[in-house]
Amino acid sequence: MAVEILSQSNTEQEMDRELREYFQAGVELVWYIEPQSRTARVYTGVRGWTQIGPNDSLLGGEVLPGFALPLARLLARVEAPRDD
Repeated sequence: MAVEILSQSNTEQEMDRELREYFQAGVELVWYIEPQSRTARVYTGVRGWTQIGPNDSLLGGEVLPGFALPLARLLARVEAPRDD
């Protein structure tokens, strides 16, 4: 499984390349989290993906059976200010 929190500096070509590399390496599930649009893309293959919105949950599928994480909960942690 792989999880990527996307930023404005990520290019579509870069993310497509990384996605192919993940699946070539045997990864079975990839989550691309897009904080700005408050969405995520869940990939189960290079061409097989589902987009979810802020009121949906990221599911573990066969990789993490029974796992569910509300996207809004994850985004709240990503967007929270940090004490440096």
